[in-house]
Amino acid sequence: MERTYAMIKPDAVKAGNAGNIIARIEAEGFRIVGMKQIRVSLAQSQLFYVVHEARPFYNGLTEFLASGPVVAMVLEKDNAIKAWRDLMGATNPAQAAEGTIRKLYATSIDENAAHGSDAPETAAQEIAFFFTTAELV
Repeated sequence: MERTYAMIKPDAVKAGNAGNIIARIEAEGFRIVGMKQIRVSLAQSQLFYVVHEARPFYNGLTEFLASGPVVAMVLEKDNAIKAWRDLMGATNPAQAAEGTIRKLYATSIDENAAHGSDAPETAAQEIAFFFTTAELV
């Protein structure tokens, strides 16, 4: 079993799509081992996305993440990282496959409904960023 970090971003929460996304996660066979709705501060957002600090989209990305509540989750499943990234779809919803989270719920490349870890190392970092061991079941 592998764990990954997943986040429903402010745009999808604001649009009322968090429940649909969570239902889809469970329907796809993921086990949710940690979940909470939180408000990420701008400072936390900047630290979370520090890997993108030199990129031109960094400021917009960090401001967007801090713009409203998110649903932070830890998902568990065989090959969870790849399975969640496949379920999310391409970053740009216009290029996302039919039926993926981003095709269904994202409005743009910037407001793309969901985030997911891209490797075991980043999953471990991102999970620890948002969850304590006691919060995972």
